[in-house]
Amino acid sequence: MKNIYPNIYQNSPKNLNKAKNFLKKNMIIAVPTETVYGLAGNAYSYNAIKKIYSLKKRPKKNPLIIHYDNLKKLKKDAYINDDFLKLYKKFCPGPLTFILKKRKDSKISSLANANLNTLAVRFPGHRIAKKLLKKLSFPLAMPSANMSSALSPINALDVIDEFGKNINFIIDGGKSKIGLESTVINLVKDIRITRPGAINKKDLSKVLGKKISTIKKVSKIYSPGMLKKHYSPGIPIALNCKTAGNKDAFIVFGKKYKRGKNIFNLSYKGNLKEAGKNLYKTMRKIKNLNFKKIRVVKIPNKDIGIAINDRLIKASNK
Repeated sequence: MKNIYPNIYQNSPKNLNKAKNFLKKNMIIAVPTETVYGLAGNAYSYNAIKKIYSLKKRPKKNPLIIHYDNLKKLKKDAYINDDFLKLYKKFCPGPLTFILKKRKDSKISSLANANLNTLAVRFPGHRIAKKLLKKLSFPLAMPSANMSSALSPINALDVIDEFGKNINFIIDGGKSKIGLESTVINLVKDIRITRPGAINKKDLSKVLGKKISTIKKVSKIYSPGMLKKHYSPGIPIALNCKTAGNKDAFIVFGKKYKRGKNIFNLSYKGNLKEAGKNLYKTMRKIKNLNFKKIRVVKIPNKDIGIAINDRLIKASNK
């Protein structure tokens, strides 16, 4: 099918060089990752970071995730420790974000980390993101390519749905493999998960050989994913429902549910990974079909189901 959008570019060496040149000029582009698509800018540039916050209408208190392609570059901006190295060796590149102490001589714009003394950092696993980062002399601040509190994009057309022509360079990397944002783990002082994702607490605890807690009550925003309302399609959402009226969109999970115009199954097989991959796609479809309310069945709270429930809870908050 022919691409009718002039701001969507196919993956090629020529287009990656174009992307590099846009970023060097402190412009903002959209880049695919294995989790969701990101809105990328030079993490060392105040002007680029300011543009990201402005485009997303993101609260300045909500820090951005800084993306790297290797440890050598990270060490210029953050202090690493043994726990980090253990997790890095096991899970990186991949869908895991670390909260680390920021170096005082780091060039990262203080706007990017909300003037905190910590940095949220990640090593993306998507081949396009990795290739692009290798071409650059600076890391990329890259929050999800959506308006603040809205649904994250899992393909190039979703970015168009969010921003239209306001993003003039989107690299098409197909559909995101995971479809949910990265797990975030705080490695400063107490080790705790501040946002669940595809890599769960059990996986992390096993590698570290120690107990890990999950943040339950948010008193201060020091990590992405801690805002009360997020991942929202802009429609009221009711959770743990058994039935739905004909006028409501009904999100279900598993083979026991019938097909219907208002029924949207995250996974007929009852596969949680598939459900995670389909969550934002499903909610975006429901939004675009102009349903006024979403009802969701109870999703098993295990493995990546914990991350799915986290997103649904925050999407349902007022």
